[in-house]
Amino acid sequence: MFLQIHFLTSYHASLLNRDDAGLAKRINFGGSPRLRVSSQCQKRHWREWMLEQTTLPRGFRTRHFFDRIVKKRLVTEGMDEQVAHDLILRLSEQLLATAGEKTALDRETLAMKQPVLFGKPEADFFVQLIRKAASQGDGEAARSFIDEQMKRGKRNFQALLEQAGIGSPSAGFEGALFGRFVTSDILARVDAPVHVAHAFTTHGLDTEVDFFTVVDDLAGDETGAAHANDMELGGGIFYGYVVVDVPLLVSNLTGCERGEWAQQESDDARDLLNLLIHAVAQVTPGAKLGATAPYAKAECVVLEVGQKQPRSLANAFLHPIDCLHRGAHPMGLSVQAMAEYMSALDEMYGDDGEGRFVSLASIHHWPRESEHVIPLQAAIDKSLEAVFGE
Repeated sequence: MFLQIHFLTSYHASLLNRDDAGLAKRINFGGSPRLRVSSQCQKRHWREWMLEQTTLPRGFRTRHFFDRIVKKRLVTEGMDEQVAHDLILRLSEQLLATAGEKTALDRETLAMKQPVLFGKPEADFFVQLIRKAASQGDGEAARSFIDEQMKRGKRNFQALLEQAGIGSPSAGFEGALFGRFVTSDILARVDAPVHVAHAFTTHGLDTEVDFFTVVDDLAGDETGAAHANDMELGGGIFYGYVVVDVPLLVSNLTGCERGEWAQQESDDARDLLNLLIHAVAQVTPGAKLGATAPYAKAECVVLEVGQKQPRSLANAFLHPIDCLHRGAHPMGLSVQAMAEYMSALDEMYGDDGEGRFVSLASIHHWPRESEHVIPLQAAIDKSLEAVFGE
């Protein structure tokens, strides 16, 4: 079961996503350069917004998990700082022994060389484990206790969490949605059920370099600017695409086997998908927020639910939209191109009867008669009902 999200959002002059040179990210598509917003950029902003909306346990993508989360909690509870440091070092060495040099720890600071996603439930478990280890007595007994627990965890780390009263999602809701890649034998890899495409403009690239200066308020008789610089600005209509593998999402949230997803309690999955769709439609990615205020909401959202392999509608824009076409609204032309391409695929492969729900700003027209335009929340409710039932 898949939930697909197609969206069209228009942004005015802005710098939504920069490359290493500070220029707007771009991609060639259909022989035409387009502005682009990376999937990583989009997911980062969606996660931050969703974090404020959900009560599900969060995750921490950080190099400083052991020193700023685990150690800080133990010391705050009253454990001797050096004892906590030594036991966390032993734990982390066992945990990351097979993860390679990239995630090795600095023995002094306990910082990893690269960020790793840990969930709050895992932080709770490690705090419990260190606390129990410290209660074993001398240092050697405490270290032996950690070694034995980690050997058991290597066989089934999730079972250790469950025995400690800590269930899924162990890597936090971020891990349940966007996955976690690890090379440690103990930490469980989490496959990502949410697949996000890079968003790109439905029309050709058109940017401008904005030259600006800073005036010194206390310059007195001095002339000229105190500082001068420039930044690239661009605007346009972006097509974005998200796919959710619903059985995998439910499996990540509940710990069930993928094939048993339909028998599980679905409230958390429903809530997360509702938040995700709202984030996709309403949360703005962007650099230079203070200088460009690039806030916008999607003017077209199409939700599709079904069992068959998903397919992007990006090829609707393989030939870039002509924004000057006989005075037509560029967003209207983009909506029309997407709907016509959807119809062309239906004609080729047949309409498989999968649920489609369209929400569209009233100034635009949806040309397909097979779908009725409804408010966004109604479209979300109907799509989730199609996935999970009433």
